[in-house]
Amino acid sequence: MAARKSTPKQPTGGYFISFEGGEGSGKSTQAAMLGETLRGEGYDVLETREPGGSPGGKIVREVLLGGHAAEKGPLAEACLLTSARREHVDLVIKPALANNQVVLCDRFADSTRIYQGYVGGLPPETIDQLEAIATDGLMPEVTYVLDVDADTAKSRRKARLSTKDDGDDRFEKEDQSYHDRVAEGFRWLCEANPKRCLLIDGAGKPNTVTVTIRDSLRLRGLV
Repeated sequence: MAARKSTPKQPTGGYFISFEGGEGSGKSTQAAMLGETLRGEGYDVLETREPGGSPGGKIVREVLLGGHAAEKGPLAEACLLTSARREHVDLVIKPALANNQVVLCDRFADSTRIYQGYVGGLPPETIDQLEAIATDGLMPEVTYVLDVDADTAKSRRKARLSTKDDGDDRFEKEDQSYHDRVAEGFRWLCEANPKRCLLIDGAGKPNTVTVTIRDSLRLRGLV
């Protein structure tokens, strides 16, 4: 008897899931692994990232990671990200959700709140205004914040800087105090948004972390 083909599942209205965390936390790895897991279960999955998930976002990514906007300050960076995010929402994320896809996004609005706000010093009201423009009210159903100890993150950053395409990454090249502040900011984010944001220990084996994330989606009744 021939094997039955898996029929893609169609969650009504789509689901939007984001991954956040500092450099070396494992968020990109987990976004990709969850995508593979959900596809294996028959879900229609779109994986994207910020910045870089849209044509304008790719340009902004080059500018930000190359450090070209850093000298202009956090407000300039946040404005660039706002423009790219709105394009990303309008052209990529909303259409995918309307098509009943599960959208997995490597970074979203929370990153601006932490990097340019919590760490960069932009007032919360400024971040709120830019977020409203960028997202048009769209936020993820759940956000997974990957968290690891400082030594693990440092080791991962060092290894990645020697091999990654974005080798000239000004964020990864910041000093340890900067990365400590970023990690602190993301932990604060989870405390401030307990219904949406879930802090995940990213120091374990990648497969184990993925199982933890998948199980939490089931418990939340999402996918």
